[in-house]
Amino acid sequence: MPSPYGTWPSPFSPAAVAASSPRIDGAAFVGDEIWWGESVPADGGRVTVRSSSGAEVLPAPWSARSRVHEYGGGAWTADAEGTLYFVDAGDQRVYRVARGARPKPLTPAGPAHGGLRLQSGRLVAVREDLSASPHRRGIVQIPLDGSAAEDPGALRVIVEGEEFYAHPAVSPDGSRVAWVEWDGERMPWQSATLALADEHGTTSLATRAALQPEWLAPDELLYADDPSGRWALHRQRLDDALGPLGSPDRLDEVDADTGYGLWVLGNRWYRPLDDGRVVAVRTNGRDEVVVIDPAGSARPLELAVDGHISVDDSSGPRVLLSGSGSTTAPGLWCVDIDSGDVVTIAGGAPTDASWMRSATPVVVDGPKGPVHAFAYPPANPGVSAPEDELPPYIVLVHGGPTAHVTGAASAAIAFWTSRGIGVLDVNYGGSTGYGRAYRERLDGQWGVADVDDVTAAAVALSETGLADPDRIAIRGSSAGGWTVLCALVRGGTFAAGISRYGVADLRMLAEHSHDFEAHYIEGLVGPLPEAERLYGERSPLTHADRIDVPVLLMQGADDGVVPPTQSEAIRDALEARGVDHEYVLYPGEGHGFRASETIVDALERELAFLGRVFGFTPAG
Repeated sequence: MPSPYGTWPSPFSPAAVAASSPRIDGAAFVGDEIWWGESVPADGGRVTVRSSSGAEVLPAPWSARSRVHEYGGGAWTADAEGTLYFVDAGDQRVYRVARGARPKPLTPAGPAHGGLRLQSGRLVAVREDLSASPHRRGIVQIPLDGSAAEDPGALRVIVEGEEFYAHPAVSPDGSRVAWVEWDGERMPWQSATLALADEHGTTSLATRAALQPEWLAPDELLYADDPSGRWALHRQRLDDALGPLGSPDRLDEVDADTGYGLWVLGNRWYRPLDDGRVVAVRTNGRDEVVVIDPAGSARPLELAVDGHISVDDSSGPRVLLSGSGSTTAPGLWCVDIDSGDVVTIAGGAPTDASWMRSATPVVVDGPKGPVHAFAYPPANPGVSAPEDELPPYIVLVHGGPTAHVTGAASAAIAFWTSRGIGVLDVNYGGSTGYGRAYRERLDGQWGVADVDDVTAAAVALSETGLADPDRIAIRGSSAGGWTVLCALVRGGTFAAGISRYGVADLRMLAEHSHDFEAHYIEGLVGPLPEAERLYGERSPLTHADRIDVPVLLMQGADDGVVPPTQSEAIRDALEARGVDHEYVLYPGEGHGFRASETIVDALERELAFLGRVFGFTPAG
């Protein structure tokens, strides 16, 4: 007998979602083993380091997690002998731990570290000191003998200032260091410089939005830049004074990006091999991995992984790729680019197509141009719906807003679709993965263009008969939560909204924003004080009296990016008007939910909320 949408029984319980596919956080060849970072939701979201031998290299209570730029990244590295270097989540110091030994600090207490690289015998890192006034950041070389743990003067400062730094890379002969820097007035995907230093001094190369320098030789660099509107690989020869020898050579001419928003310090979109070839990721909505030979021709690899791929390490013709796929769970793979052999190291289980259908790329017309999205229709092999019923849908809005989704399969998506609730994941204007022009659609238009795009996507759902127009909800986190609230203020399309740690007041965000995003909002809305009136007009809190549909608000108590005061201000405004709402505060959680108990509770509440609002009783 047919069962109404939303009531279907599902094996994807909240606990199963919380336990599924832990996040992979970097990987490396270490001797004969493969090591990788992996989150442990059941242990409060702690990040451990595991080995292909079955050992846990970094046992509890240690956790490898950086907080540099708030979003961290690059929190561990290792040498060939099996010595681990990591940033501890608790105190942000760098530690060294040999096999079977206890961790010993290598840096003094106080500053935070991230973006670790161990190359040519030199351990370099991005350092951030928020106790200094003004705040100081830089790239330092950390002595491996522990001498800097008590004597900060033992650290070698390569570069330091009020700017932001990322992606330090040491030349093969150890004589030079390259990195990416930006002044904070603009975000790194808008403008970032490639800089270099040796014993004689520092210089900068003319770049637009540089990413991930990698040394091909002591006098030759590989990096990504987007002067043509797409991040592409460039090769630059250098003279003895670090000056460029001629113009850089572009390796590829394709309508795709190699690279995306520099939110975290550990992302790797390409890897040069010892034989001169380069393994690179190209993104145009979804990802593909190609092997580029020295002459510039590219050969795609046949892989199941096609979303948010990181080229973590290489050894001969083997590369380590982490990411997710449209037909596979997130994981880590070892790929031999010559033989084509693919070995799954962690996660990466193939999905069951009867439960997880591949997402369908969708393009709809929006006021500013095409809007890209991925559609996941309801899927449950044991249940059917009444012929006269259309399914409810959730429109997902990613954060950032400079981020993107790739149509990956996941238990988090199947949690909804297996119950008879469709999902539309939208890459609204401002998202990466479609070039600079698409990314810049949001400039000065945050709260307008993003709402236009998610609204156009939702309207297309109902006009094409895919969704019940009276049962479309919108859900987002952080900047996605902002778009949720803005869309509810506009009204007329969405019957309910779920905001996870969403921005409610631009003035409050500007006042309390952390350094990394201190000027981000100026590009998205306008500079202060000139645009102060616009900040008020755009803010959902200003127009909370226009919200007339149920809202679920969820917030981490320790969120340093969007503090609880934002969600609580919306809560108070809804409460004053008697609007149907729920508010949940999770102690110990920051900007993003990591603990399994939080993930479970949030999903249970979201499902119950939608069931109540849309008139169905979830199974169980």
